[in-house]
Amino acid sequence: MNPFTPFESPIAVLPVDNIDTDQIIPARFLKTTTKEGLGKAVFSDWRYDAAGQPRPDFALNQGVARGAQVLVAGDNFGCGSSREHAPWALTDFGFRAVVSTSFADIFFGNALKNGLLPIKVSPEVHAKLVGQGSGAEVKVDLEAQTLTLADGTAIEFPVDPFSKRCMLMGVDELGYLQQFESEIARFEGGRTAPYDTRSVL
Repeated sequence: MNPFTPFESPIAVLPVDNIDTDQIIPARFLKTTTKEGLGKAVFSDWRYDAAGQPRPDFALNQGVARGAQVLVAGDNFGCGSSREHAPWALTDFGFRAVVSTSFADIFFGNALKNGLLPIKVSPEVHAKLVGQGSGAEVKVDLEAQTLTLADGTAIEFPVDPFSKRCMLMGVDELGYLQQFESEIARFEGGRTAPYDTRSVL
C-alpha cells in the first residue's frame, strides 16, 4: 500500500442501501490470486448489460463521476460475505474512500487493512452529499480525520488509532510488525533457553 495522503476528488454517488460484497465484486471473479485487474469487474452486473456494454444510466459510467476517488454509497455498505476481494476491487478501480451512514463490520475491517478508507457520516451529511450529486468535489484528510464538503464544511469522522497509523504509513498489519524485526530479534536473542521438561522424565 501507499501512504494515505490528503486528497481532493469528485464524488461518485451510488445511494443504494445494503450493497453487498457480491454486488461489489460478483463471485465469478474471485478465482484470481492477484488484486490487479479486479477494478474492471467492480459492480459488473450493474455496470454492464448482457452484451458486456456499459449501461449509460449507471453512476460509475457517467462522465461526471469519471476520476472519482470517493464513492458515496447507501446505508449498510459491504454487507453479505466476508470476501476481501471487495475492497481490492474498489481500490483497483480507483477509489480511496467510501462514504456511508454505516458499514458491515467485516467489510469495514477489510477496507482499512487494504488502504480503503470507510468514512461514516450522519444521515444529514449523507443526504447533503447525495443531493450535490456525482462530480461534487470533496477533500479527505485522514491525519485530521476530516471530510470537507464543496461548501467548505469540514466533517470529522472516526477511525481507530492503529488502523489510522498503518494507513498513514502505507503498511498493513504484517508490514507494521516487520518494522520491528531488529527489536524482536534482539529480544529473542536475549531470552534464556526454555526449561526442557524431558530432562526430568
